[in-house]
Amino acid sequence: MALAKTRSVALVGVDGYVVDVEAAITSGVPGLHLVGLPDAALSEARDRVRAAILNSGEQWPPRHITVSLSPASLPKRGSSFDLAIAASVLGAADAASPSVCAGLVMIGELGLDGRVRAVPGVLPAILGAADAGFTRIVVPKANEAEATLVPGVTVIPVGTLRTLMAYLRDESPPVEEDHEDPPAATPADGLAGRSRSRRGALDLSDIRGQGDARRALEISAAGGHHLWLSGPPGCGKTMLAERLPTLLPPLEREAALEVTTIHSVAGTLPTGGPLITRPPFYAPHHTATRAAMVGGGSNRQLRPGAASLAHHGVLFIDEAPEFALGVLDALRQPLEEGEVTISRSGATARFPARFTLVLAANPCPCAAAKAVECGCTPAVRSRYLSRISGPLLDRVDLKLELQAATQAELRYDLEVVESTETVAERVLLARERAAKRLAGAPWRTNSEIPGPELRRTFGLPSEAMWPVDRALEDGTLSARGLDRVLRVSWTIADLGGRDIPADYDVSEALELWRGKRS
Repeated sequence: MALAKTRSVALVGVDGYVVDVEAAITSGVPGLHLVGLPDAALSEARDRVRAAILNSGEQWPPRHITVSLSPASLPKRGSSFDLAIAASVLGAADAASPSVCAGLVMIGELGLDGRVRAVPGVLPAILGAADAGFTRIVVPKANEAEATLVPGVTVIPVGTLRTLMAYLRDESPPVEEDHEDPPAATPADGLAGRSRSRRGALDLSDIRGQGDARRALEISAAGGHHLWLSGPPGCGKTMLAERLPTLLPPLEREAALEVTTIHSVAGTLPTGGPLITRPPFYAPHHTATRAAMVGGGSNRQLRPGAASLAHHGVLFIDEAPEFALGVLDALRQPLEEGEVTISRSGATARFPARFTLVLAANPCPCAAAKAVECGCTPAVRSRYLSRISGPLLDRVDLKLELQAATQAELRYDLEVVESTETVAERVLLARERAAKRLAGAPWRTNSEIPGPELRRTFGLPSEAMWPVDRALEDGTLSARGLDRVLRVSWTIADLGGRDIPADYDVSEALELWRGKRS
C-alpha cells in the first residue's frame, strides 16, 4: 500500500483548523473515494482533481484511492482542498516526494485544465495554520497578496498544478501563461446591501445645515456611540450616515486583520489591496433577512452577516421601520457582546461584530417631504415608528429628530461648515484622550465601558450629576439610560479637552439621549 500525506485548512466561521489530507493507494475497484465529512462541493473534487492531474501531464493511478480528511468530525466544505488532495494522490503514486508534501499546507481550487483558482478565506486559513505551527503554505497565485499579510509564514504561490509539482520535485518551474483569476467572490447568502470603498469623495462639508446632527456625528465617531436619525426625506439622514466612517481614524493593524479576515471569508475583499485599513461601511437593504443581518447558513456553510461585515466600522440601517419584524432585534446581542455566535447541529461559528449602529427613519409611512403634505394620523405615525422595538432603541445613545435645511442654510452655510479633515482631527484627539484614560483596560472607546466599571472607576462629582439626578427622580431616565448618558458625557468632555465631564456635558448627553430636535 502506497501512502502520502499533506495538509489543508477547514474554516468554521473565521477560525481555521488544520486538516490532515491522507491518500492511500490499494488494490480494489479503481476510483477515488473521499472520507471525513466532506460537503457536496468537496465530494465533487474527485472529478476536478482527476481531470486536473491528467491535463497537467501526470499519470492518474488506475487503482483504488482513498483520501481521508482528518479529524473526521470537523465539517469540511468548499473546493479549497483540491490542491492538497491532488498532491497527496500524486505523492502516494511516487510522482512527488511524500516527505516534502508532509511539510506543507496547501489551499486552492483546481480547474479542469490544471489551473489553481483563487478561493475565499485564505487569510483566516493561513492564520489558523500559523497558530498550529505551520510556516510553509501553498496558495493560489491570485491570493498571494492576501496571504502575505500574515508575518512569519513562507507563502508559496502557484498558478498551475504543473508549478506545484515542479516545486515538490525541486525542478525549475514551468513558464505559466498570464491567466490569473481574480479573487473568488462568494457573498453571504441573501445579503442585500451596499458598502462604501471610495469614501475619499465624501466630505462633511457637503451637508448644509443640520448643525446639531453634525455635532452628534462627531460625538458618535469620538466615542463609538450608536445613533438614531428621524426626519423627512431629503433632510440629510443618509448623507450624514455615509460620512460617519470618514471621521473615524484608520484601523490599527490588529483591527485591520480582523476586518480583512471577515471579508475574506465572505468573499468581499476589495480589489487592488488585500488589507482593509479604513473602517467599513455597510448598509443592508430593508428586505434583508435575519440570517443576512447577523449571519447564518447551513451546518457546513456558516457565513458572516451585515453586522460582521461592518466590524470596526458603521452599520447603517436606512428605512429602519421597513425591516421585517425581528430582523433588527437580532442586533441586540452583537450590540452588547461585540460578536455573533451561530450554533448548528454540526458546528458553532463565532463572527466578530463590534460596530457603530446608525438607524434612520422617516417620521411616517407616507414619507412626505413637508408636514403639510402628510395625511397620516398620530396613531399611524406612532404605529409606524413602534416597529423599532424599545429594547433596541434603548441601546442607542444619541437620538435626533431632523428638520429640512432652511433656504438660508442651503445658500450660506458653506462659509461656516467644517470639513471632514477638521472634525476628524478632533475625533482623533478625543480618542487618544480616552485611550490614555483607559490604558491597561480591555476597552478602547467610552461606549465599551461596562456600567459597573463606569460608576466605580469613572464616577462624576455630585455637582456634575444634577441633570441626571433630576431625570432619575421624575422617572424619565432608566438605569441603563443613566450609564449611556454618562458614557456620552465622557466623550463630550474628551472632545472639549476636559479631564472630567462638567454638568453642561451631562446635560448635552441627556438631551441627546432623550431625543434632540435639530
